[in-house]
Amino acid sequence: MTHGDAAATARPPSLNDARKPAAAGAAAPVGSLAGSASAHLAFIALGANLADPLAQVRAAGKALAGLPASRLLRLSSLYRTVPVGIRGQADFVNAVAALETALSPPRLLDALFAIERRFGRRREYHHAPRTLDLDLLLYDEIVVDSQRLSVPHPRMHLRAFVLAPLLEIAPQVLIPGRGTAAAWLPAVSMQIIEKLGE
Repeated sequence: MTHGDAAATARPPSLNDARKPAAAGAAAPVGSLAGSASAHLAFIALGANLADPLAQVRAAGKALAGLPASRLLRLSSLYRTVPVGIRGQADFVNAVAALETALSPPRLLDALFAIERRFGRRREYHHAPRTLDLDLLLYDEIVVDSQRLSVPHPRMHLRAFVLAPLLEIAPQVLIPGRGTAAAWLPAVSMQIIEKLGE
């Protein structure tokens, strides 16, 4: 995935789903955010299929809660998914987090890469198995298209392992340039995904 800078625009009302009080059984907001007037809403995809993927993704959620100038709003349920377009790899465990942050997209990307490195991530080749993968999916309704960063994530609408957990925590969320995330569910209906118990 590539990532960079862009001019900010107003948050679409649908993104405020993630800021609403958590429903029964859902993850409640944690942490505190200084300077909330400059806060932005970001959605982060979490995934792992090496070591103990379940433990890795759970621990990564806690790591996101510890990011500077940020507050973890919600973390979805965990999902087991079959790798898309890859053979001979173990299944992934995936989730999506909603994060309120004062970090710019490039700084947030750097923070996500730092967490990946702490979890032993190696970028040996494209689609390599991974101890942890953190992808910046959405950042307000900003569109970023640079050599380093692409937001929205260019393939998020074609991945059940992104859409299912994303829609769990933000049912009305919009993907800039592509409409509602929910409208893309038929496109991923053949992908194998299983919601895991608590």
